[in-house]
Amino acid sequence: MHLRNIDSGDWASILLIQEECYPEIAPESLSVLQSKWQLSPQSCFVIEADKRVVGYCLAHPWTLGSPPSLEQVVSQVKQADTLYLHDIALSADAQGKGAGRAVFEKLVTLARQLSFNSISLVAVQGASSYWKKQGFVLQSIDKNLETYTADACYMVLKL
Repeated sequence: MHLRNIDSGDWASILLIQEECYPEIAPESLSVLQSKWQLSPQSCFVIEADKRVVGYCLAHPWTLGSPPSLEQVVSQVKQADTLYLHDIALSADAQGKGAGRAVFEKLVTLARQLSFNSISLVAVQGASSYWKKQGFVLQSIDKNLETYTADACYMVLKL
C-alpha cells in the first residue's frame, strides 16, 4: 500500500469507492469532493495498491464544533482551529491491510505540523465505535446532522 496526494486522474476511482462504502448516503457530487481537495491538497490523498486506487482520504482545515453539511462546497474559513476529517474510505480490496491505520497516522502527523490541536469528524454508519478506539470522543454541538445518517455523531480527537 502506498499513500500519495490526489491528482486529477483519481476522481473516477474516488467516486466509485465512495459509492461502495456509503450505501446509506446519497453520493456527494464531484464538485463537493473536489472542493475539499482544492481547499487543502496536502491533507487529501489516495491509497494505492498494485498501481490502483483502493482508498482515499479527504480532510481540510475547519471550525471546531461546526462540521460542514453533506453536499456542501467548502471554502477557506477565517479561523480554522481543527483538521476536519471528511472521509477515509477504503474499498474491499484495501480493508484489513493496515491502510486505514497508515492514513490516520499520516493525518495526526499532518494536523500537528499544521498546528491544529484536534481532528474532528462526523461518524456515520456505525463508525463511532471505530473512532472511539482511535481516541475520539463524542461532542455535543448545536448543528443538526440530519444531512448525514440517522446515527451520525460529531467526534473530536484532542492532540
